[in-house]
Parts: sequence; structure tokens; C-alpha cells
Amino acid sequence: MPKETTVRIKEDFKEKNILSLTQFDIPSLLKLFSVADHMQLLSLNSSPVDILKGTITTLLFYEPSSRTFGSFAAAIKRLGGATVDIVNPQLNSSVAKGETLVDTIRTFEAYSDLIIMRHPEKGAAQQAAKAAFFIPIINAGDGIGEHPTQALLDLYTIYKKFGRLDNLTGLFAGDLLNGRTVHSLLKGLSLFKNNTIYLLSPQLLSLPSLEITRLKKCGLTIKEIRSEKEIPPQANFWYWTRVQKERFKDLEEYEKVKKSFVVTQTLLKKYAGKEMILMHPLPRLDEIESSIDADLRSVYLRSQVRNGMYIRMALVSLVLNKIT
Repeated sequence: MPKETTVRIKEDFKEKNILSLTQFDIPSLLKLFSVADHMQLLSLNSSPVDILKGTITTLLFYEPSSRTFGSFAAAIKRLGGATVDIVNPQLNSSVAKGETLVDTIRTFEAYSDLIIMRHPEKGAAQQAAKAAFFIPIINAGDGIGEHPTQALLDLYTIYKKFGRLDNLTGLFAGDLLNGRTVHSLLKGLSLFKNNTIYLLSPQLLSLPSLEITRLKKCGLTIKEIRSEKEIPPQANFWYWTRVQKERFKDLEEYEKVKKSFVVTQTLLKKYAGKEMILMHPLPRLDEIESSIDADLRSVYLRSQVRNGMYIRMALVSLVLNKIT
């Protein structure tokens, strides 16, 4: 029988693969958030911590990354752990000689307690988890599939602002077809009641209809819109995303849609409430004007980035059973 890889957390993170938001329920999220609060205090105190002392994590990143790679590395080192950093293995490892993903995973699990992997192919994290005999895998993004740890930090950011993850109105804008962060965050929000989500994207980059149907069955109210004029004034958060050039086979199509929706001072003034927060998984290109960074509602370079490190400190510690 094939190895079971996507096991529900149910508050027990020990040695679990973290591959999808579908593994989480409300109690497991709240437990993670509680540990993340503790990690924030440890970080702010800047005191030596040895929670992960003696552990080694391999960071296996087949795709470029600033925040996910950097925050995982910082999270582990802040807690006294060590990392083996394999960046761009297509050039810097035996992958360049034709080594398979299975063999790469089984090699690095011999050296590590945990592998955190980003890969350009959807489903690669599942393949890695099936290949690993002895240690867990954390999905740091698999193509246009999912990015569960980004969604966890996004949920945490919303929770810290509003004190809840139900009865919310949110706007998702940009590349909803290829946005793995969008796919994961919507799955997380679907766990909670009475959430209404507006989807703003070019037709070419719409969230797939099958995904919308699944989310509606889980309880989300979904409303597709095509114009900024339809943005709800009562939204609690805006989740803006870049149009992902690397996912396009036809660059002419990319050029047509790359600046479809841009956050400007005028847009904020017209449609954003005073308590709304503006989020972005980053990197940000031209879809949010740089002048918006100074607006206190813009959290993408403030709390959202910092929360990524706290959540990943908590997650690694729980998966490695170094904190309960």
C-alpha cells in the first residue's frame, strides 16, 4: 500500500508531514497560534534558546525564495537548530546529473531530522513525503498547488488583528489561478463560519470553478467580481497578489494582464475601511504602489513578514516534538 502522507493534525503535530491546509482543524490552528505567541516573546527578548539544539533541517529549495527560505532558516537558528541549505539543486547538487527527487529526498533524510522543500511542480511535496522513510516533510510551496505555511502565517496575521477567523469579509485580488498562497488560505478560511470572500481577477486568472464549488460546499460564501467598483467597503482584509510571470507559457498573455488591478492611494480612499488590513504574500511588483507601504493598514512588510518567522518557529518545534 502507498504511504499515507497527508495525515490530519488534530493538535498532534509530532512527526507529521505538513503538506496542505486540509490537514488542519480549528483546534490545531489555535494550538499553533498559541505556540507562535510564545515564539514571538522569545524573539523579542532576544535571549538564547536551545529548543531545537541538536537538530538538523535540510532546506531544499528548487525555486527562488526570500521570505520562506529566510524565515525558516532564521526560525530554526533562533531556536538553536542547524540547517543544511540546498538552494537551486538543479545547479548545486546531483540533481544536475539527473538524480531523481526520490533519491534526493532519501539522501538528505539520512543527514536530517526534517526536510523543508519548495518545488516548481504541483504534487512534488506529496512525492517527497512518500519517498521519505524516516523523517517528516514540510511543503514550502509546490508549483501552483499549495503553500501551507504561508497560509498559516496569513491566518495568524488576520487572527491577531481581529481576534477571530469567522464572520469576516475578505477580498482576494490578482492571480487567483496560479496563486498557491490563495489556494491554501481559502482552505484555511473555509474551516470557519460565516466568511464571505470576494474574488477580483482577470478572467484569464480566475480561481478554477471546481475549486470555487469545493469551497462553497465547505461553507465559504464566494462572490466573483471583475471591477474595483465592486469591492465591498466593509472588507476586513485585502489579499493582493502579483501576476506570476513564471507560470505563463505565452508572455504576450502576461503583458495583457500583469497590471490589471493595482492598489493606489485613490483605491484605498474610495473602498478601504479604517480597520482593514492590506496583505500580500510577496514579492510585490507593480500591483501595490510603493507609497502605500507607509499606510498603517499595509501589513505585508510589517507584521505579516514577522509572523512568518513566529509561525515557522512554532511549526518546526511542534513537528520535531520539541515543544508541547
